[in-house]
Amino acid sequence: MALSQSRPKRKATGGRYIGYRKKKQYELGREPSFTKLGKKRMQTIRVMGGNIKARLLSTDTANLFDPKSKSFKQAKIKTITGNPANRHFIRRNIMTKGAVVDTELGKARITSRPGQDGIVNAVLIS
Repeated sequence: MALSQSRPKRKATGGRYIGYRKKKQYELGREPSFTKLGKKRMQTIRVMGGNIKARLLSTDTANLFDPKSKSFKQAKIKTITGNPANRHFIRRNIMTKGAVVDTELGKARITSRPGQDGIVNAVLIS
């Protein structure tokens, strides 16, 4: 079954909208990538307009920005310690934007969208 990003069949009040057309291809969505902790795996996807999106399926490194020294370093990710998107993502080691990861250099918050950008950028928080 296709994932649709069109408006719902029901209004906020519970009343029904009258359908006036079928689903359109540009309203289709895809399953989320759920970037996990592990050996680096990527997937490229063709999107609207013939553009290409890099999906990161799993990775074990992150580009860290240190605000004190104003420098970038690459570090290995040990584990995911917090994720405001979904508390169950912590147990499954799934990385999303805003997730807190434990790295070799300390804790960091992810600032990129790994499932959309194909890279993990993070800022050190301690």
